[in-house]
Amino acid sequence: MYRFLFSSKWLGYLLLAAIFAAACVGLGRWQMDRRAETLAEINRVTSNYSATPVPFAEVADQFSSLEAHREWTQVELKGSYEPSGQRIVRNRPLNGQPGYEVVVPLRLETGETVVINRGWLPIGNRNPGRPDSVPAPPEGTVTVIARLKPAEPELQRGAPDGQLASIDLPAYSAQLGYPLLTGAYGRLAEETPAVAEMPFPFPKPTTVEGTHLSYSLQWFAFGVLMFIGFGYAARQQARNAAIDAEDAEAEGAGADGGYMHSSGPAVRRRPVLRTRKNATAEEEEDAILDAQGL
Repeated sequence: MYRFLFSSKWLGYLLLAAIFAAACVGLGRWQMDRRAETLAEINRVTSNYSATPVPFAEVADQFSSLEAHREWTQVELKGSYEPSGQRIVRNRPLNGQPGYEVVVPLRLETGETVVINRGWLPIGNRNPGRPDSVPAPPEGTVTVIARLKPAEPELQRGAPDGQLASIDLPAYSAQLGYPLLTGAYGRLAEETPAVAEMPFPFPKPTTVEGTHLSYSLQWFAFGVLMFIGFGYAARQQARNAAIDAEDAEAEGAGADGGYMHSSGPAVRRRPVLRTRKNATAEEEEDAILDAQGL
């Protein structure tokens, strides 16, 4: 009944179904990987974002090479800002609004210099391509609480004077002309003494998982449904072939006038009353009249 499945046409259908299902599985696994990354980020935020700040001495190595699980760790830093090294980082949208981030070197009491991201500024109305004003950091010795963030990769694009395309710390250090700790920078949480004019603080990262799980399950379901559809189409093809075979057999039996011959006299065979599945009332009535010779 299902020998047609070995035809080139149906084997082609099966191959297309397998390719489609494989693509769905790949997309589903991609969504699961994105979910795993999101859950890892949520775990780091939950564990580190509001934890008690640790002294610089305990995490000094993290500013050279930040371990993933230490991201968002709060660190207490003491030193003085280098306002001449202040830069703005371009193309940094926040809540859908274009703007900039303000980074400043902080020279620590230990002699090392780290970079502090002091906050966000909206795009300017008076000066195209830069903020209207950039708040200066506090002067003198400051105590800074900052959250660790990894250095960003270099972008293949330039930036005007006084700006950076990304927080690429090695490039920033080369621009300043003195060494920075280039593995991580600090995103400002608070500083003492405070100043009146500040960039906008960053909002807390979201801890909402998102829709990655539901999307992945949908892709897996699409892959399964493709094979279900293939099976349904094959079953319908087999049923139609069986009905056609029965019709052909009935037509062949009536080709000799409806008589059966044997060694005796010819006997007229009673016409077979046949109806198709799901026949209408009119078709059933016609079949009865045909069987009665009317």
